[in-house]
Amino acid sequence: MSYKESEEIKELSSMDVETLEKKLLEARRELFNFRFQQATRQLTNTSKIKDTKIRIARILTLLAEKKRGVR
Repeated sequence: MSYKESEEIKELSSMDVETLEKKLLEARRELFNFRFQQATRQLTNTSKIKDTKIRIARILTLLAEKKRGVR
């Protein structure tokens, strides 16, 4: 795990459930836009799709933990 990733996790962990849900919606919209750009051959850096999927998974994990009371 890189320094950037650990900083992102710390930042997301400090957010409340409502803010995380907003970030999740934002990330899903971003993923949709990247997929649309890829389909129209406008996306030059395809690793953005993978990075966005990973960010969505992190947010979903933190949301589940917060709702269960783990964090």
